[in-house]
Amino acid sequence: MSPIVHAELSWLVSQGLRERRDRVLVTCAGLAPDLDGLTLLGGEEWYARYHHVLFHGYVGALVTVAACAALARQRLRVAVLALGTFHLHLLCDLAGSGPGWPIHYWWPTSMRDWFWDGQWNLSSWQNAVIGLVATLACLACALVWRRTVVELFSSRWDVEVTRVLRRRFLGETSAPGDASTGR
Repeated sequence: MSPIVHAELSWLVSQGLRERRDRVLVTCAGLAPDLDGLTLLGGEEWYARYHHVLFHGYVGALVTVAACAALARQRLRVAVLALGTFHLHLLCDLAGSGPGWPIHYWWPTSMRDWFWDGQWNLSSWQNAVIGLVATLACLACALVWRRTVVELFSSRWDVEVTRVLRRRFLGETSAPGDASTGR
């Protein structure tokens, strides 16, 4: 599954958190398994050998949850959600990263691989539909929580995107920076 979709799904999971910082941490936890994708810097052979191995397992989950909890304001809630989004990433990879690409969850203690016979290709219609639904849900958050996934990059940009979406779909006419935007 695309890193963008991993980020969107993880951000959606974080919506019960009050602080932007905590939502960003939970989103980062959902992206963390792909840190082993940096093996591509060592060449295609290293990537093929170590992606879905080095950080797609319990060691990566423990490191990620510990780091997120240490940096969070709502430590326990962030730790639980970080653990959830980390494993949501793994579940999505098991389903939609392509046939025959297992996850080595128990590495470094075991190289036992996990895979599913029904895995679909990365460029499948299933991943496209999941991606479209996730993107629309992220934009719909502007109507409910007055924020979108754009907050991951910039609070200011998010205010503008939210304002436009609320104007378009709710008929709001607030001015930029208006107190009614809830920021």
